[in-house]
Amino acid sequence: MIYLKYQEGGKVIYGHFNDSYSFSFLSSDHLKSTLLSQSMGGLNDSVVTELVLLALSCSREKKIFLILICTLFYLGIILGNLLILFLVIFDSRLQSPMYFLLANLSLIDVGLSSTTIPKIITDLLNEYNVISFQNCMTQICFIHIMGGVEMVLLIAMAFDRCAAICKPLHYLKIMNPKTCLSFVLTGWVTGVIHAMSQFGFVINLPFCGPNKVDSFYCDFPKIIKLACTDSAKYEFIVTANSGFMSTGTFILLILSYAFILITVWKRSSGDLSKAFVTLSAHITVVFLFFTPCVFLYAWPSPPPSLDKNLFIVDFAITPVLNPVIYTLRNKDIRVAIKRLLKKRPYSIFC
Repeated sequence: MIYLKYQEGGKVIYGHFNDSYSFSFLSSDHLKSTLLSQSMGGLNDSVVTELVLLALSCSREKKIFLILICTLFYLGIILGNLLILFLVIFDSRLQSPMYFLLANLSLIDVGLSSTTIPKIITDLLNEYNVISFQNCMTQICFIHIMGGVEMVLLIAMAFDRCAAICKPLHYLKIMNPKTCLSFVLTGWVTGVIHAMSQFGFVINLPFCGPNKVDSFYCDFPKIIKLACTDSAKYEFIVTANSGFMSTGTFILLILSYAFILITVWKRSSGDLSKAFVTLSAHITVVFLFFTPCVFLYAWPSPPPSLDKNLFIVDFAITPVLNPVIYTLRNKDIRVAIKRLLKKRPYSIFC
């Protein structure tokens, strides 16, 4: 039995050809229950089990270019972020709230990039542009869990800078170990709730075809469009969830940094240079991370070309630039690297 989904006059219509090749109309609820019952009986050959990632179907020259770029970016992400993580763990002079949060941010950047880039490289090498439905759902979950954690960590880092600049005498009391750990745990809880709240209804949607995704990876907005049901309300839920979370967090961070700058401006008689030096790295990271998120989730249907370019920013450029921004513009990290290079290899772990 072949199921079809098409539009007529702006209305989505469903139907199927039966064994005698006569066409019958179906309601979305009827279609969903039919597919579910067939799937449970092991007879459903029409339900989508694999998705084709069209962005990986390209010329040989473009594939070689993508493999090279993705490999270089991923190596930079792994080496740069693990260096920061290593320094914070083993250098006693970096045992402070800000560097604790920075180490967690580096760990999340490695995890976020690892959900997509290694598979893209592998698929390009093997000329394989298909992902199973289960792996697609798993990839989506990890992307949104890691993304939720990173948003909370960026809020925590903004709060840390606000406490350091606005309440310097009470900084260590405010940003005590319990507070820092609470931020990290809150990030993970938020990420899981954020991902599962969308995954819970998407996994139950009927998917009978098409199975082509014009992207490098799976994500909720792209998968919902493939469902054999009226996807408008589900797209709205994703936009309200991910779009509101991304846009709201972005606005909150911008307001917090504006508050810090105004506070410094009032205390220093108009001299904002010190505050700009301190906050420029954080503001850069915020814009790099949230600009793609706002476009991808707050904009219901971004152009495919924009979507692909924003993918590169969020999963490759931002994670590799984070260590560069915090290393090159941070005196403590540069000094820690010099101390590390002067140590004998065996003395690092003693």
